[in-house]
Amino acid sequence: MKSKEKESLRNHSAAELRAQLTQAREKLFRLQFKHGVAPAKNPMEMRNLRRHVARLETWIREKRPAAPAAPAKS
Repeated sequence: MKSKEKESLRNHSAAELRAQLTQAREKLFRLQFKHGVAPAKNPMEMRNLRRHVARLETWIREKRPAAPAAPAKS
């Protein structure tokens, strides 16, 4: 994924990122299932999808408001 694509995705809303995350997870599941039956034509696609899912999860987490810190126990 090119850096311009990453930046444009990063600027999407959390809801749009969640929708893309769902699609990416479904696609990854299908690829892994097919790979279990017969060798994948391009196994690097699974790696790229796993990384894309991780990127989406990170961006969604960044958009979440920060939780207040818990008080320290003495």
